[in-house]
Amino acid sequence: MSVNQQAHTGPPYGQPQPGYQGYQQPAYGGQPLPGVPQSQYGAYNGPMPGYQQPVPPQGSLRAPPTSGAPPPASGASVPSSHLVYSQFGHGDVQNGIPASAAPMQRPPASQPFLPGSAPTPVSQTSTFQQYGPPPASVQQLSNHMAGMTIGSTTASAPPPAGLGYGPPASIPPVSGSFSATGSGLYTPYTASQGPPPTSVSQGLPLAQPPFPGQPISTQRLPTQVPGFAPPPSSTGIGPSSYPPTTGAPRPPTMPGPPLPGQTVAGPPTSQPNHVSSPPPPSAMSGPHPGPPMSGLHGPPPPTHPPQPGYQMQQNGSFGQVRGPQPNYGGAYPGTPNYGSQPGQPPPPKRLDPDSIPSPIQVIEDDRSNRGSEPFVTGVRGQVPPLVTTNFLVKDQGNASPRYIRCTSYNIPCTSDMAKQSQVPLAAVIKPLATLPPEETLPYLVDHGESGPVRCNRCKAYMCPFMQFIEGGRRFQCCFCSCVTEVPPHYFQHLDHTGKRVDFYDRPELSLGSYEFLATVDYCKNNKFPSPPAFIFMIDVSYNAVKSGLVRLICEELKSLLDYLPREGNMEESAIRVGFVTYNKVLHFYNVKSSLAQPQMMVVSDVADMFVPLLDGFLVNVNESRTVIASLLDQIPEMFADTRETETVFAPVIQAGLEALKAAECAGKLFIFHTSLPIAEAPGKLKNRDDKKLINTDKEKTLFQPQTNFYNNLAKDCVAQGCCVDLFLFPNQYLDVATLGVVTYQTGGSIYKYAYFQLEIDQDRFLNDLRRDVQKEVGFDAVMRVRTSTGIRATDFFGAFYMSNTTDVEMAGLDCDKTITVEFKHDDKLSEDSGALLQCALLYTSCAGQRRLRIHNLSLNCCTQLADLYRNCETDTLINYLAKYAYRGVLGSPVKTVRDALINQCAQILACYRKNCASPSSAGQLILPECMKLLPVYLNCVLKSDVLQPGLEVTTDDRAYIRQLVTSMDVAETNVFFYPRLLPLTKADVDSDSLPAAIRNSEERLSKGDMYLLENGLNIFVWVGVNVQQGLIQNLFGVSSFSQISNASSTLPVLENPFSKKVRSIVDMLQVQRSRYMKLIIVKQEDKLEMLFKHFLVEDKSLSGGASYVDFLCHMHKEIRQLLS
Repeated sequence: MSVNQQAHTGPPYGQPQPGYQGYQQPAYGGQPLPGVPQSQYGAYNGPMPGYQQPVPPQGSLRAPPTSGAPPPASGASVPSSHLVYSQFGHGDVQNGIPASAAPMQRPPASQPFLPGSAPTPVSQTSTFQQYGPPPASVQQLSNHMAGMTIGSTTASAPPPAGLGYGPPASIPPVSGSFSATGSGLYTPYTASQGPPPTSVSQGLPLAQPPFPGQPISTQRLPTQVPGFAPPPSSTGIGPSSYPPTTGAPRPPTMPGPPLPGQTVAGPPTSQPNHVSSPPPPSAMSGPHPGPPMSGLHGPPPPTHPPQPGYQMQQNGSFGQVRGPQPNYGGAYPGTPNYGSQPGQPPPPKRLDPDSIPSPIQVIEDDRSNRGSEPFVTGVRGQVPPLVTTNFLVKDQGNASPRYIRCTSYNIPCTSDMAKQSQVPLAAVIKPLATLPPEETLPYLVDHGESGPVRCNRCKAYMCPFMQFIEGGRRFQCCFCSCVTEVPPHYFQHLDHTGKRVDFYDRPELSLGSYEFLATVDYCKNNKFPSPPAFIFMIDVSYNAVKSGLVRLICEELKSLLDYLPREGNMEESAIRVGFVTYNKVLHFYNVKSSLAQPQMMVVSDVADMFVPLLDGFLVNVNESRTVIASLLDQIPEMFADTRETETVFAPVIQAGLEALKAAECAGKLFIFHTSLPIAEAPGKLKNRDDKKLINTDKEKTLFQPQTNFYNNLAKDCVAQGCCVDLFLFPNQYLDVATLGVVTYQTGGSIYKYAYFQLEIDQDRFLNDLRRDVQKEVGFDAVMRVRTSTGIRATDFFGAFYMSNTTDVEMAGLDCDKTITVEFKHDDKLSEDSGALLQCALLYTSCAGQRRLRIHNLSLNCCTQLADLYRNCETDTLINYLAKYAYRGVLGSPVKTVRDALINQCAQILACYRKNCASPSSAGQLILPECMKLLPVYLNCVLKSDVLQPGLEVTTDDRAYIRQLVTSMDVAETNVFFYPRLLPLTKADVDSDSLPAAIRNSEERLSKGDMYLLENGLNIFVWVGVNVQQGLIQNLFGVSSFSQISNASSTLPVLENPFSKKVRSIVDMLQVQRSRYMKLIIVKQEDKLEMLFKHFLVEDKSLSGGASYVDFLCHMHKEIRQLLS
């Protein structure tokens, strides 16, 4: 398990209706769409209505644009009118919605594959494959593609009109096959040296092996995406080997057929490796069919198993084999395609997905380079290993990356430089993060009556960066430079280096994270707090009782109350508990230990809520155990015959709040709720769900609360320290955007189980409930972030309330919640002194102790943009950008938010290209090494259900995800936006390790294998139609593919190595996530497969999201426009 993810579990979005009828998204808890014909959604990235063919559905065939015409023979040109382009410009027409609705099927025979690959129905996923259009356009194409090295300094020729997301002029698909052999392009960087940029086309001309004697340079260039290779007419085999022709306009046409060598590399990438005709040779190993591997220079490809049918690329390396270029020895137009029989027409060109930066490769490289050594935090401005790497942290003065991660560890010295780069400066802070057992928890420091030592002026807390002067009698603040007297009891002599001699004995002088015991001055009303209380509030309306939910909750609480959180060495928890049930009225229960039976009191005046009893409502579990047990037995019986369907909601929160006020303590309400609160009462809501608002200016209202009532209620809850956790069990719309307001602003959590079915969902719900009740939580919390002179915290994202501009207030803050803070310059910074952050969290522990948790972090400052780009963390940047965008939809049309995201990232990459990359042709998309995954991850955010919903995603799903993501940590957003896909059939049953992950694209799936995909909310097990019977028997306990049931949410416990291995993988993943993931079994070609394909994020999505390849082209076009 990755050490920086907490070990926890939690629920996914919700779930399907019985039997998964319709296409609802089981994953999200989306409602089924009545009356939507099946064809309404082709596979996500698959065909659209009108595009359903009787062909093997594996991967929805995406054929060439020429509507089935055979490829032009060498030299023949296809009238450009035949070329159908997708809305993403030159891209793969069919990766999703074909531009023409006619089924386009390619006669398999007409496609000349390279030796070794068998003609097969090509189902094209995220790549372009088109027939070469008129020769003239070959040139343009290349212009464009050339346009693509991942980063370019000058746009040497404006990209052909229309490239990008509009229908292009007839530009052939940009691509050029690159067999994924560029492994030599750059050596993996070590943690210490800032890796160089990634350039998406090593300036390489299209596919053809390096010329003899000209090794592809191995120096680590900017990552260039090779498909974005400079066109044949450009000179330059890669910035490293030849000077590229920058600036030279390219000749308008270049007669001749599509260049030889621009072959389809490998199984046309379209084919999802699950095709019925002869499979590509040895699907999982070796080079893919395509230009022979000889002549490639550079390290051999990595040893972990390559993806099916593709050879792994090393570290996202892209210098792929290049296509012939005029001016160089090598094939000329008209010479036979090498690797194919003479006289064969060259197949279409396309950008090979293996030649663009791969998240899997980057993650693997970081694991192998940085996973073995502990990360020691003693050095300023060190970039930590990725969140996907398992590593140990040694605190030597800076907070662990488990507590704070930054978008950049080297901040520009001036605001002008920051504006120029557009890189947001932000920190994602998780103040109470859970640490792995091998790491030490923060020490608790008690300074007695006098409390923590602080700076007189800015009130910063004592930390390792404070400077002691005058023999130790005073200290100079590292944040504001003010000099403060050292209190007599704290005085200590300095050694010859100016350090206090007790430096190593005091956590606050030697560690990045520690806690202070707070004095009474830090408490409300200047008195120490009482221990917090938990109040369980159960909806007992008809739906809740009928589904078995009420009985399930009561049964679980009997045992769960023994596991309330407690301080390390305490015998029992100090937390008191109370119980309320409700429908249209509220029922309070007196469970005082002296009673023989619990007593029920009903409050029917919900307009003026009060708590009818003080004594006996909040009790100690051990003292009142028998009364509580009796109550939990009686509740399901009392309401067994209820006919009440209506519920209230706001009065329930008000009741809990009043109870905590009366008891003068903070606490948490656990509310179990099933329906839209339409009963007459404060906070009553109406059904305002309206799909017609999507893509209009009013769409933002769907994310906003219906009424301000709940905002005001949230404010009162925060003032009392009343945190609200909400468990929702909807069978239809219940307005999460409004019901979630109080939860969100009090720092609570929402869990959603749509169409709750006892047998399918109880495991997930109970696991979530157990974890939610047991996890570490701080109450009545206030957080402030101080910074050294030059920058200040200006913006905050997360689940909290703010009554002023500096203090983040949370009624409750648990170990899973993060607060994201953005910083802006208010002065110049200096390279010498760097920049400092101090996050101070004041909270009440679960035993009622008032504490301060302090996290300090020192960052470098730079005057050169290259230093900024060398020290960024893309995962954290995406976490920040997603939260920024998800907040943006509250006030702006979704399209505006999407465009702003694309524009900001284009500016970040254009600034790099202009100021940091070595000069090269505009045809190259050049990406900074540490940001080479920015395009693929950004595209995942843009395609997410909040910013681009599919038809089956409900309004509630979108509001739910929006709130969920806002307080996610970096590890959670990483797997949420780019899910983890593991080939189960490749798992080694004898080892404890996970099989090597593969990229999220349909073409990586093979019909004969099983895969597991997880995104933090769901786990899908996808079973190919040709999986061996023995494996099906071992995993599912049935004898054939047709007997596998996808109605089950668990794998059967079978005594064989494969079953044990797969179940242990599932358990290992569940432990890493904060919510218990819903397990969904998906059979290939089954209707549920559409939902699964939604998570194959490198492919086009049915809701209109671009494939990775297309989006990279679009980003390149945006960057070139900015540069020109």
